[in-house]
Amino acid sequence: MKTLTSAVLALLLANGWTCALPQTKIELKLSHFSPSTHGIHTDFIEPWARELEQRTKGRVQIKIFDGASRLGNPARQLEQVLAGAVDIAHGMQGASPGRFPRTEIIEMPFLTENADVATRILWTMYPKQFKEEYAGVKVLALHAHNGGLIHTRDKKVARMQDLKGLRLRSPSTAINKMLSLLGATPVGMPPGQVFINLKGGLIDGALFPWDGARAYRIDEVAKYHLDARAYTLPYYFVMNRRKYQALPAEVRKAIDETSGDALIAHFAAWWNKWDQAGVEMAKKRGNLVTPLNAAERERWAGAVLPATDKFLGEVEKLGVKDAREIYAQMKKLNKQLSTPPAPR
Repeated sequence: MKTLTSAVLALLLANGWTCALPQTKIELKLSHFSPSTHGIHTDFIEPWARELEQRTKGRVQIKIFDGASRLGNPARQLEQVLAGAVDIAHGMQGASPGRFPRTEIIEMPFLTENADVATRILWTMYPKQFKEEYAGVKVLALHAHNGGLIHTRDKKVARMQDLKGLRLRSPSTAINKMLSLLGATPVGMPPGQVFINLKGGLIDGALFPWDGARAYRIDEVAKYHLDARAYTLPYYFVMNRRKYQALPAEVRKAIDETSGDALIAHFAAWWNKWDQAGVEMAKKRGNLVTPLNAAERERWAGAVLPATDKFLGEVEKLGVKDAREIYAQMKKLNKQLSTPPAPR
C-alpha cells in the first residue's frame, strides 16, 4: 500500500497536480518590546501580521509576543531574531550597543524634527550606507519617532539657562552629550523606571517624544513640557534572513509586498497619531506646553555642535571612517525632504 501511495503521489506531481495536495501551514513568531495597548502593537504590528495571513490565504500564521511576554525584552530583540528564537522582531538600534553605529548617526541633536523626514532619511540611505549593519536579517523597515521633548516636574524650561543643574533622564549616548553641553545632568534609565524616579524627585525630568510621555505616564508627574524637537531615535523591523529565504516564493512575495516602501509610507501618520494622543492627555491634565522658539532653538543647536563632533569621532573609532560624510548626507536629505516642492 505504501508503494502504491508513493507511485500515485509521484504521478500527481509529474502531471502538475500540486493543487490537489494540502499545503503545510507556516507559523512565524514575531516579537516586540511595546505593550499590547501601544499603537506600535495595535496600529502597526497586529494589522501587518493579519494582512500577511490574509495575503497567504491563511497558510501563514503569525504568533505575536508583545513587551509583556517572555520574548519582550527590548535588549534582546535583535539577538532573538538572529538566533532564530523568533522569526521577526521590532526593536531599537540603541538597545544593541555598538551594533548600529552608522544608523545611530540619525540621533544627532537637532538633525531632524519629525518622523516623516527621519524615517525617509533612514530608508533612503539604508541600501548603500547602512546595509552592512544588518547582516543575518532581512530588513522589512527602518523608522524613527517625532522629535523628542523635555518634560520637567517642577520647573518650566524655555531657555538654555533653565536647564542648568537639572537631572534629566536621557535616552541615548548622543543625547547625554547634548544635555551636558546645555547645562543639565544626563541620567541613563530604562523608560519603565522613569515614572517612579520622577515622582520621587530622584530626577527632575525626562526626554521622551509625546507618545512615550503618555505610554510611560510621564505626563502624570511632569507638569511642564518643552516642545524642543531636539532628537529622534531609530527603530528596526527585521526578519531572520535564513528563515525568509527558506519560505515558498509566494510567501516571500507577500512579505515583500507588505514591507519596505509599502510599510515606510505609514510611519509618519502613525507617529503623529500616537503623539497627538500624548499632547491631548497632557493638556487635559492642565500641564503647560511651551514651544522652543526659533532663536532659542538656533542657540541650542550651536551650543551642542561639540557633542555632535565628539560623537562622530567616537563612531569613526569604531571603524566607520565615513561617519562625517553620513552625517552630512543626513543633513542634506533633511533639508531636501523638509522643504515643500516648488509649485509648478
